[in-house]
Amino acid sequence: MVSGLSVASEIPLPGLIPGDPLGPAAAQIVIRSGMVPPALDNAAAGGPNWSIADDRFLLDVPDIVRMLLTGGREILFELQPGISAREAAIFLISTGFGVLLHQRGRIVLHASAVRVRDSAVLFCGPSGAGKSTLAAGLVDAGYDLVTDDFCGISIRGDGVPWVEPDGRQLKLWQHAIERLALAERRNAAVRPELEKYYVEPRAAAATALPLAAVYVLAEAHPPQAPGIFQPNIVDGGLIVRNNAYRPAMVRRMDQAGLYFHAAAAISARAGIFTLARELNFSRFPEVIGWLEAHWRDLGLLERAA
Repeated sequence: MVSGLSVASEIPLPGLIPGDPLGPAAAQIVIRSGMVPPALDNAAAGGPNWSIADDRFLLDVPDIVRMLLTGGREILFELQPGISAREAAIFLISTGFGVLLHQRGRIVLHASAVRVRDSAVLFCGPSGAGKSTLAAGLVDAGYDLVTDDFCGISIRGDGVPWVEPDGRQLKLWQHAIERLALAERRNAAVRPELEKYYVEPRAAAATALPLAAVYVLAEAHPPQAPGIFQPNIVDGGLIVRNNAYRPAMVRRMDQAGLYFHAAAAISARAGIFTLARELNFSRFPEVIGWLEAHWRDLGLLERAA
């Protein structure tokens, strides 16, 4: 399962939490190899390495893999000469799957998330903001992992945003694994040339959860004080749209209106906050304490007697 969707793939997809094997007929998403055209006929939009035509999206990762994504249901891929399936798989399951979720009309945020009782809380920010590291610390403190790296959100008929479990392992740099004492759960490297590894979470959520809060991660620099702050509703909406996974996809796939309405729903139904903290592992217990106190104020955790 990835983002709540069952997946059948011809090649192993590293970093996924294993599930029961499925055949293509039973899966919602199929990933298979084949001949991928170098261009799309009647493309409505395009760039140096991508093009869109109807329900098809052609994406070329130079010298690694070319993929054709169709209708939010299938990723057809063609490896470039000398590239192994393992080298290409990281692009299929990250950028490729992110585009596929866009095709399915999902809101896709660059975020990690954990379960707090019966709700999900998200941590947004660009690469390097510490989303996965904070999620790993919270998982080790007893909160189940919901998603890592990107998060698919569905707005249901009652206007409530729901987060689907992602089915991925955490991706952590070696120094974070060492500081968080997670070496026993470390698995394969994300890419051979990187000191970044898949890490099995202590526990992971298996069902969709209503979204209760979104935190945008920021490093606290003077005069910015550390802590949790709530922006105004306009800035909160901009925060949601600016943290879309591959923000350019929102424009390219004509989904600005979808994200505008989603930002409004998330602002109305779930709080949007900024979490400013020092990037220092020794301050992790303090940051987790801030979050737990905030979750009590929001009614997500019971107050201490």
